[in-house]
Amino acid sequence: MTTAALPLHPPVPPPPPASVAGARTGRPGWERPALAVLLLATAVLLLWDLGASGYANSFYSAAVQAGSESWKAFFFGSSDAGNSITVDKPPAALWPMMLSVRLFGLGAWQILVPQALMGVATTAVLYASVRRHFGPAAALISGAVFALTPVAALMFRFNNPDALLTLLMTVTVYCVLRALDGARTKWLLWAGVAVGFAFLTKTLQAFVILPPLALLYAVCAPTRLRRRLGQLLLSGLAMVVSAGWWVAIVELWPAASRPYIGGSQTNSFLELTLGYNGLGRINGEETGSVGGGGRAAVEGMGAGGPGGGGGGGMSWGETGIDRLFSSNIGGQIAWLLPAALILLVAGLVVTWRARRATDSLEGTARAAFLAWGGSLLITGLVFSYMQGIFHEYYTVALAPYVAALVGMGIAVLWEERGNRAASFTLAGTLALTAYWAFVLLGRAAEYVPWLRWLVLAVGLGTAVLLPFAARLGRRAALGVAAVGLGAALAGPLAYCLTTVTTAHAGSIVTAGPAVAGGRGGPGGGMRGFEMPGGAGMPGGGGAPQGMPQGGGAPGGQAPGGQAPGGQAPGGQAQAGQAPGAGQRADGGRTGRPGGTGGGMGGGMGGLLGGTRTSAEATAALRRDADRYTWAAAAIGSQNAASYQLASQEPVMAIGGFNGSDPSPTLEQFKEYVKAGKIHYFIGQSSTGAGGAGGADQETGTAARGGGGPGGGTSSAIESWVKATFTQSTIGGATFYDLTAPAAQASTTS
Repeated sequence: MTTAALPLHPPVPPPPPASVAGARTGRPGWERPALAVLLLATAVLLLWDLGASGYANSFYSAAVQAGSESWKAFFFGSSDAGNSITVDKPPAALWPMMLSVRLFGLGAWQILVPQALMGVATTAVLYASVRRHFGPAAALISGAVFALTPVAALMFRFNNPDALLTLLMTVTVYCVLRALDGARTKWLLWAGVAVGFAFLTKTLQAFVILPPLALLYAVCAPTRLRRRLGQLLLSGLAMVVSAGWWVAIVELWPAASRPYIGGSQTNSFLELTLGYNGLGRINGEETGSVGGGGRAAVEGMGAGGPGGGGGGGMSWGETGIDRLFSSNIGGQIAWLLPAALILLVAGLVVTWRARRATDSLEGTARAAFLAWGGSLLITGLVFSYMQGIFHEYYTVALAPYVAALVGMGIAVLWEERGNRAASFTLAGTLALTAYWAFVLLGRAAEYVPWLRWLVLAVGLGTAVLLPFAARLGRRAALGVAAVGLGAALAGPLAYCLTTVTTAHAGSIVTAGPAVAGGRGGPGGGMRGFEMPGGAGMPGGGGAPQGMPQGGGAPGGQAPGGQAPGGQAPGGQAQAGQAPGAGQRADGGRTGRPGGTGGGMGGGMGGLLGGTRTSAEATAALRRDADRYTWAAAAIGSQNAASYQLASQEPVMAIGGFNGSDPSPTLEQFKEYVKAGKIHYFIGQSSTGAGGAGGADQETGTAARGGGGPGGGTSSAIESWVKATFTQSTIGGATFYDLTAPAAQASTTS
């Protein structure tokens, strides 16, 4: 294995070995084929049966559909082409998907392929960064570890913003390390640009890794202090420009002629950034969030709420240093997290001789450990102690940091394997990793039960041999190392294969099988969750053993084949046709007992999962749709998104994602109705077949008006509609024709 030779205790600093020179200037003959295999395998893993998840998170897919129809919706990230309200994030993550749909049409593949390609790109950037100072073998290990991280296999096949955010964060660390190698301003500016676009992807999460990276450059860059500080200021300016242009336009644009800023209570992107998507995620005071937004309101959801926790993290799980190792998170990201932390310390010990990070070969290696390690530690601590909304899939941001540290640490200790301390550290790390994999695999009842014992036996056996690897000869030593690495990656590989062969849909998804004490299996449904007032959540919990979350049961046709009702391959509805009655509007598979197919199903009034639509309801929305700005209005973005994706006509999301945003006001809604801009209002359904996921119409849920100052707006609009217009049933859904007052409206359809 060729990598930098970094002796632990040399009597005098040795000259750089030939392997390091090769890492910088030459390539061994096997490197290019190996890299091609890595990238191809990553692409196959991420693209395999990609259309099975349909429109995945219909909240974002509806915005993608809107942006493919309207450039104004494209710019703002609107939920509908009528531009009533935006999603609750900036739109950068939507832009690649919108462009793909504009070029190739609306469908599951068209939406999700850009996400998969981002995963391949992240692997390539990670490879390039690690290879630069540690050689191709270390880079290949890092790339493989990243690609086989279960949460990465999930999120780069899904349409949440985290895929682009992870790519941009990896690019940021790469650019900072390039800037450190010679104090080059150009690369530091590119790092600032990457952070700026990461801000336009997921706001303040982009800034989490800035403190350790900025401190690293300020202290260690090989130039005078004044120049270092000046370069950091220029990088900050590049960051402000690359993010601020969009923010400035949105804030200066007249509010009356742009969509409402979803997730905010004052129609302000700055409020959204600093509140709901900012400090609220840290302290739990998220006005407008699930269950009421305030601490008391969310705590009132009880231990059965999202996360199943309680404790310091309220309903989003217990906070604390062990959060990332917990039952519902460990299998997502933590397989090699203990190894990464050990190898970080070992790498810093080995490379600590250099006076400044780039004064020598050892110094550049140390800078890499500090950059990746600092990013891992600060992000991990934020995730561990944040008291606001926290989902398991957020941990994908840790995947490149863990992967880089594992590859670099193995390379450094392998070169030092003749030293007793290095060899025993490497062996101990492997033994701990095998045991931890044994524990994680044991959390999934009945999941490949023989695998955990095989991983434990092979891992511990190889760990015993590793201290003697230096005496075995090169070929035998490499064979032992390869077997040990295979044992360490066997568990994550199994989880990844389960993930990519399972459909995922809804707002909360998890990788791998169902685990004891977790939120559920593939698809990430929540178990036993009840809203205040006792409104149960259809579709909660993991799929039954052997059945994919959200699909696979008889009667539920997967996208990719001709489905009942005219569903086109790839989850795309053909022109003039709608998904059949057994099909979800988000293009995913149906037929799972008790739910609508994925994520949270239609629970919480359709708050966290798309609802099923009937052919009759879809046909009604399409009828004379060109005469209206919005074919319909529905409370909550997921409800509206389901009908919008089925009909491909604009559907207004009253109250935004949670139904708690004061948009539109009752007066505005009345004006829209008076002007003939909205055809239907879609109410709650008692059956769950075509309405808001079967939520209780009387008790109310967060999607019907709770969750912050604006929550009453949704309830007021619904009450006015019920008092003014006559209810009718279309394909199992409750419709109100807003063009016909109660005296004129028909009671059936």
